[in-house]
Amino acid sequence: MHRHELTDEQWRRLEPLLPRHGRRSTRGDHSFLNAVLFLMKTGCPWRDLPDRYGNWKTVYNRFANWSRAGHFERIFKALQLKVDKRGSLLDATIARAHQVAAGGKGGSNAMLWDALVEGFRPSSTPS
Repeated sequence: MHRHELTDEQWRRLEPLLPRHGRRSTRGDHSFLNAVLFLMKTGCPWRDLPDRYGNWKTVYNRFANWSRAGHFERIFKALQLKVDKRGSLLDATIARAHQVAAGGKGGSNAMLWDALVEGFRPSSTPS
């Protein structure tokens, strides 16, 4: 099993939720879902999909068809956790950046002034 693939337990939980109509793929649903997970976790382009998942265009077409048909939305809704409103806990931790990380360009203005003085120096001396 590779790093970005479903474990056997995850696959057993997911398999009953998959659509059962349409033609069957040669590599199977397990390989297709592993390919989708790989793409979503790594952020790589479709064309860079490893060969172990099959032709990238085939995987893309199947992904597009499943998305249009609403299969992923149905699977995600079925896998959602039921929230117990009496015992739920939300974490609102905030990681603040330091003031110097605000995005402004740092450094001294001395170099800027030197450049301005040089740029506006008269080109000839008055008589």
